[in-house]
Amino acid sequence: MHRQRRAKIVATVGPASASPEVLKELFLAGVDTFRLNFSHGTHEDHARVHGAIRALEREVGRPIGILQDLQGPKIRVGTLRDGGFTVTAGDTLRFVLHGADGDRTAIPLPHPEIFAAIAPGQDLLIDDGRVRVRVTSLGAEHIDATVIVGGAISNRKGVNLPGTLLDLSPLTAKDRADLAFGLSLGMDWVALSFVQKPADLIEARGLIGEQAGLVAKIEKPSALDHIDDIILLSDAVMVARGDLGVEIPPEDVPGRQKELVRACRLAVRPVIVATQMLDSMVAAPTPTRAEASDVATAIYDGADAVMLSAESATGRYPRETVAMMDRIIRSTEGHKLYRSIIAASEPGEEQTPPHAVAAAGADLAEAMHAPVIVAFTSSGTTVARIARKRPPVPILAITSQEATARRLTLQWGAHSVLAADVHTYEEMVERAAATTLTEGFAKPHDHIVVVAGIPFAKAGTTNNLRVMQV
Repeated sequence: MHRQRRAKIVATVGPASASPEVLKELFLAGVDTFRLNFSHGTHEDHARVHGAIRALEREVGRPIGILQDLQGPKIRVGTLRDGGFTVTAGDTLRFVLHGADGDRTAIPLPHPEIFAAIAPGQDLLIDDGRVRVRVTSLGAEHIDATVIVGGAISNRKGVNLPGTLLDLSPLTAKDRADLAFGLSLGMDWVALSFVQKPADLIEARGLIGEQAGLVAKIEKPSALDHIDDIILLSDAVMVARGDLGVEIPPEDVPGRQKELVRACRLAVRPVIVATQMLDSMVAAPTPTRAEASDVATAIYDGADAVMLSAESATGRYPRETVAMMDRIIRSTEGHKLYRSIIAASEPGEEQTPPHAVAAAGADLAEAMHAPVIVAFTSSGTTVARIARKRPPVPILAITSQEATARRLTLQWGAHSVLAADVHTYEEMVERAAATTLTEGFAKPHDHIVVVAGIPFAKAGTTNNLRVMQV
């Protein structure tokens, strides 16, 4: 089986979707990669889901990706007297480093890194920005602030600091334990939350190595200041619009999304657009028209994948939500303006032989109306270079690496097939012809384009292009 679309679907697993029966329904409805959110659930819960997905993979005979999403550091106020209070614009507040059961004169904020980094004039956003306060003065263990936007402040509400770069590792002790557990299970991707700077990715890479692909979640304004280096240090990027939309003005989010998708295409990195894409389907069987347009916009932007969060994790209609996202993607990619919009946003090409060969393969397949491009790949890089061009034909990725086959479930346009290594040119030609037939991408006598690297099974050597008849 193969999807009748190019962009991929990532779905978060939660109480509504953790059973083997529902996981199978979601895969058949269109899920390519499942996300396990380690902000919730126990190790036992996640191990059970991981095992069910791998059993499903064996049953359907198709690679399925699994993404571990680490919680990252959570900055919260402490406990408050009577559970909380309401503030109005103009009120003065004091945050303190130590203490409990505070009031507006002593709101616990047990995060010394904030006191070390914040400065007068900077803002604190509480409860996803519902309350905004501005720092007026500070001491070693207190911060005085004025309320700019009022509202309720209650126990353990989250705090965002859009203008402050914190000296804070994105990997907490919990994250490190979760990461070790996830790698022992065999995760395909690990998503790092609250990335602020390139060094965060270097730290994570030191722990992960090559055991899984590293996804940088872009949800902090400071990450945008270093975005080119962050993209190059990651294996994929997630545009996490929830927290990003709290810390930058909402009107800036669409433009930033387009910039990030384009930058990832230029750097040959898969990019996922995430958060609240079909949010109303948590409780309703159909999305709003605006939500359908939001998913379509990500596809027109050229995103490799779009992601469901609460919609598939805790919503009432997980299967219907996946099916709806699949329909929106297919409708968008089939629209008469899609090709021209995608072509208009195409980034410039790197002037290297591997990129030139991959780009030529994509252009040649389009010019001769080939039904498929066959890419022999070890690491997935050849496929990514072809996908960068967003060709109008599917990419059949043939690999001997199980990890690569699974990671390619995030790559635009890729249909990965696990097969033994080829060792000769003649074997490559025979394998390409046979696989296009068995996978249903071509018919006898069709002309197809084959892209490979010689010597075979050596990562990164995209240097051979061939047109052949099946």
